[in-house]
Parts: sequence; structure tokens; C-alpha cells
Amino acid sequence: MNNTEFSFTVEHKSEECLGRAGVINTRRGQIKTPVFMPVGTAGTVKTLSPEDLITADTSIILGNTYHLMLRPGTKVLDHFGGLHNMMGWDRPMLTDSGGFQVFSLKKLNKISDDGVEFSSHLDGSKHWLTPEESMRIQRSIGSEIIMVFDECCSYPAEIDRARSAMERSVAWAKRCRVDHTHMRNGQALFGIVQGSMYLPLRLESIERTAEIGFEGLAIGGLSVGEPKPLMIEMLDGMMPHMPTHLPRYLMGVGTPEDLLAGVERGIDMFDCVHPTRIARHATVFTRNGRISLLNACWQLSDQPIDEDCSCYACRTFSRGYLRHLFKAREILGLRMASLHNVTFMINLMNEIRQALIAGRFLEFRDRFIAKYLSKEI
Repeated sequence: MNNTEFSFTVEHKSEECLGRAGVINTRRGQIKTPVFMPVGTAGTVKTLSPEDLITADTSIILGNTYHLMLRPGTKVLDHFGGLHNMMGWDRPMLTDSGGFQVFSLKKLNKISDDGVEFSSHLDGSKHWLTPEESMRIQRSIGSEIIMVFDECCSYPAEIDRARSAMERSVAWAKRCRVDHTHMRNGQALFGIVQGSMYLPLRLESIERTAEIGFEGLAIGGLSVGEPKPLMIEMLDGMMPHMPTHLPRYLMGVGTPEDLLAGVERGIDMFDCVHPTRIARHATVFTRNGRISLLNACWQLSDQPIDEDCSCYACRTFSRGYLRHLFKAREILGLRMASLHNVTFMINLMNEIRQALIAGRFLEFRDRFIAKYLSKEI
């Protein structure tokens, strides 16, 4: 494995904002940025096959270290030669470190400078996760991009708590870098910026994490319950200080309006369960805002979810039929809604990229938001 297996190139910088269009090269293919990554928590994007994802033009998906370490576990992953072989996915993959999930267990974990002891949400069994163990598990998974093990604190957090988590995250990031040397196994390692909603802590975290030397830098600890304006305020304060030569990843953020706000501020990568989660509850994206397919007004509707969408669901089925599927609790409804929402997000990112390159991002943003928010239900 050589260092050329991962690279990031900024192809175009916007003159209107901090947005940029770039390309990430990995051993399993190219990723054009800005990019939205569908979340495949347990080795599958819920209800969708790899073929569905390719049809939607998905270039990279996300897996979850916490869930994959518990089930199927590294013994099984190693037997199959990694998650790509196991799930039949031959394009790039990113895995988070498991930190967010472990810390979200609250009463089920015990944190020390060495690592975290936690009880499985599946069977209550005890586990010990350290920065080094997180690296080992992610090497077994075989993802192209892996994340450092960090401590994410909930919102709101007192400044002392936020500083403690930031300090520990920096210390753990150093241990991850020592254990996972540059491009070990052909896998790029991204650092994570923490600091809760305290900009001075965030700026310190950027400086100290960047100087460790990573192949990319992520922003963690946002979209954890804080008001949306506060998240934007944090991004406005942070992004001018983020290294420009690295891909920049905003973790766990992914509504259409969030993507536009993030790209405007210089974010290159996004992930979120939101599109597939709401799809399983019959809520879908359209250019005119979100709609619920359960609404009675669609019972006799012969129009597709979105006239401008070319996904299989929109080419083939009416809102009336999809409503019937959800009312009848048929699995096809969940699959088609999920396929549409993923396709919608990826198409939106492609259009954003084109708008950046054409120098008309702000015009595109204003036009999209005005239409999207005008009829949201």
C-alpha cells in the first residue's frame, strides 16, 4: 500500500463563499466533493441493496464501528476479508470510531484516560474500547477512511466538561495516529475537532488536532441537540481556521438546508441517518419541501414523489400507490421511499457542486431554499 492511494485535490474555490469543489481519490475509487454519505450503520443502508446505492450514484457510504464490533464482530469480519467483501460493496467506505455511540449510552459507560468501559445494548456484555482497539476494529472492517476515537459530550455542557472532553480527544487522537501510521493498510485517518459550543475550545482543538498530522479533519459534537443557529455560529467561527489542504467533514449533519449551509462555509463531506430514517416513516423530500406519503390527500394521486427526480421510485410509482404500500405495511414502500431520499440528497450535492464550479452557488442556494421551505409539511 502506498501513499498515492489517498489524495484530496481542490478543483475549484468559490469566489462567493468558502465553498469548494474537490476530488478525493481512494484505493476503491474517486469521490467528488462536496459529498453526502448514506449511513450503513450495521453494514447495510437500511432497506437498500448495494445495487440500489449504485443506481443512486452513491460514491461512498458510512459504517459504524460500535455496532460492527458487537455484531458481527472482528472474527467474522476477518474471515470475510473485511466488510466490503461481506456486504458486496466495492466502492469507498468511511467508518466512525464508535466514540459517539459509546458516549451516548450514558449510564452504560465508564470513562477514563485509558479508554471507555461499556455494556452492550444488545446483551449487556462488558466491553473495553480504547483508541488502539478502535483502530484495530476499523482495520478489520477495511474502510478507506477511518476516524480517531474521540470523546463527544452532550449539549448543553459546562465549559469544564467541554474542555475535559476536548483534551481527552486530542490525547486519544495522538494515540490513534501512533497506532495507525500514515496510510497503514491503505486506510486514511481523519482527526476530529471537539469543544462543544465554546469557540475558543474549538479553535484550540483545530490547532492541536491538525498539528498531529491527519489525512482529513472532521467536526464532531455538532447537531447534538443545540439550536440550529448555534450550530451555524460555531461553523462560522471555525471554518476560516480549518486547514484548506485537507478534506473537511461535518459529522452527523444531513438535511437539505444543512448541506447548503455547510457547503457555503467550506464543508466537503456530510453524513446523516435522517434521509433513510424519515423515509421509513413515509416522509420524503421534494423540491417543494418534505411530504408525508401517509396523508389522505395522496390517496388518488397519480403523480410521482418528485417530478424532477429520475430515481426508480419516481419513474415507476405514484404517490397514491406508495401511500397504499405504507398503509398496508408493505416493505416495498420503505425501500422506495429510502431509495428516493438517498437519490434526492446525492442529486442535490451534485447540483451544488455544479453551481460552485459555475460560480452561481448563492443563486442556487436562494432558489432552492425558497422553493423547498415554502410548502414544507
